Amino acid sequence: MLRQVAISCLVALLALPAAARTRPHYGGTLRMEIEGDPWQQPNGLARRMVLDGLTRMDADGSAQPALAVEWKSENEDHRWEFRLRPGVRFHDGSFVTSDVVVTALSAACAARCPWTTIHAVGSSVVFIGDAPIPNLPALVAGDEYLIAADAGGNIGTGPFQLNGFNNAVLTLTANESCWQGRPFVDAVEIHVRRSIRDQWLDLSVGRADLVEVPAEQLRQARDQRLTVLQSPPATLLALSVSSSGALANPDLRAAIALAVDRGALSNVIFQKQGEVTASLLPAALTGYAFLFSTERDLEKSHEKHGGLTPPPLTLSTEGGSAMQLAAQRIALNLHDAGFNVQVVAAGGARPADLALHRLTLASNQPQAALEAMLRGAGVQAPVLEHAPAGLYKVEHDFLEAHTLIPLLYLSRAYAVGGRLRDLRLSVDGTPQLADASLEDAQ
Repeated sequence: MLRQVAISCLVALLALPAAARTRPHYGGTLRMEIEGDPWQQPNGLARRMVLDGLTRMDADGSAQPALAVEWKSENEDHRWEFRLRPGVRFHDGSFVTSDVVVTALSAACAARCPWTTIHAVGSSVVFIGDAPIPNLPALVAGDEYLIAADAGGNIGTGPFQLNGFNNAVLTLTANESCWQGRPFVDAVEIHVRRSIRDQWLDLSVGRADLVEVPAEQLRQARDQRLTVLQSPPATLLALSVSSSGALANPDLRAAIALAVDRGALSNVIFQKQGEVTASLLPAALTGYAFLFSTERDLEKSHEKHGGLTPPPLTLSTEGGSAMQLAAQRIALNLHDAGFNVQVVAAGGARPADLALHRLTLASNQPQAALEAMLRGAGVQAPVLEHAPAGLYKVEHDFLEAHTLIPLLYLSRAYAVGGRLRDLRLSVDGTPQLADASLEDAQ
């Protein structure tokens, strides 16, 4: 018996160094590099580190408490009451109150809010809708509903606070009194406007801890033996089509939808890393995505615009080189169908007839995800259906107008350096840096 105890103690002692190596350390500065803007709306990386919402989405895509600790609905989801977490302070030391939350949310979405009215009642925020708003707890976890104390949206309650932006480096420092607990690292430096080539080079020599891996370069990253974290399909590549002006005729919009070659986009531009889709939601989420045809049909496309002479069109896009190449490929597809399309820069004086952009999958719950996706496309009506057949009908009816043409679902991915530990990606593929630590931190 004594011998067994001695052996057990010896095994425990030998295990201590290994446990110490894996236990998270506090301290250190995490360096991240990106191509774009960490403060962009929606879905800016830094915004979610600085600002919190009333709720947040967990790994399963369900709404969980954040600045609100609980919520309840009444009157068949026409009225919702969210009770605020007591004692939470913004980074400037001021308290989170229901009046501040109401002001922030009213400014965030103005006339596009899912609710009709919002008001403060004691330590609670009450939402009233003319129509039911069954998905409100999931919707208010979205990027556009993050709570800031100031009009500029810089002062939040999150695990990090904004420290400055100098020489293309955004610096965030740990919020020592964060309601979620202090993050492990002392600071995060986000170096912006870095090319993917420079990001990977800096990662290889230890000048970066976390860098981006675009979907079209996932295979190359693995060939280079990078340690890659990849999300499930989280970003929908879609083509917005104007329903006014040159494309007011629905047959012309239908002809455009039939002319796009999704397979070529996936195979050539995104190196077979995209999930071809004609649905707003991924196949794994609904089970009915296959009902929306992804096949190109040039003959039917020509039939749709028949004797109509399609006017010259403009196509804008956002993002980097892959998005530009995708836009050019789509322009060629439409040329084959008799359309004259010119690719132009986004943000021009005149809105483009077509726009290639990305929409973020906000939830793993189909009903909430579909409503968030539709709101991102400009549809303000709530999704009241929850069964697959009902959700399919809602999606089908919207897509029949051909004002949004789903093309591909893409993952988000990042490569991590050797000293970065315990990094996870959220439902939408955002790195959760508050839970990450650095191995060599003291």
